[in-house]
Amino acid sequence: MNVGAGRPLRSPKAILFDLDGTLVDSAPDIAAAVNELLASRDLPPLRLDQVTAMIGGGVRKLIERAFAASGAPLLGNALDEANRVMAPIYRRHLTGLTRLMPGVREALTHFHLGGVSMGVATNKPQLATREILLHFGLTEYFGAIVGGDAVTYLKPAPDALLLALAQLGVDPGDALLVGDSGADLGAARAAGMPVILLRGGYSHIPVEELGADLVCNSLFDLPSAMQRLQADA
Repeated sequence: MNVGAGRPLRSPKAILFDLDGTLVDSAPDIAAAVNELLASRDLPPLRLDQVTAMIGGGVRKLIERAFAASGAPLLGNALDEANRVMAPIYRRHLTGLTRLMPGVREALTHFHLGGVSMGVATNKPQLATREILLHFGLTEYFGAIVGGDAVTYLKPAPDALLLALAQLGVDPGDALLVGDSGADLGAARAAGMPVILLRGGYSHIPVEELGADLVCNSLFDLPSAMQRLQADA
């Protein structure tokens, strides 16, 4: 089932994808990293659903939310230090428990064969993003891979999207973003791009309520849903 909401979608020259909750289900690995960091401070572990609700906003924001939920909030230099400690822990938990979201290979193959340029724009650090994409053999699909540490401002700011599109040589009006959260929608709107949101990701709010141009159950549905909308347009 697909729900349209917003402007008609024309055939894009480029599609940008979010990573966590869109291309990969990385929450179990992220939770493992968070709990390793908490254990180093003698704090109890958080449940997977708790950590999943904290995803979005980058690693530093994740740490801030995790320590606040553990009753030991961090500020300033203490948060900076925890972020430094987290860096190697995070890199150890990238692909062990992470899995592809449904329909990823099928959708990427469809758009690749159709001559559509593709990129990844995520708040996840650049090296971590590349390692995950390499692990799943997906890098060949993407002409641009932009992580959160490659730009000044994270999503919902448009910086990562605009940098990826510059690398692809495509204007925002000729592209669209596929994501799973309000941060993705905000970034796309700020960049002047249409946005498609997927159910089953890490949004704290039902994606139907966010005002995307299209909502899909999964990436399996994306090609056919876009074709129907383009035909209607």
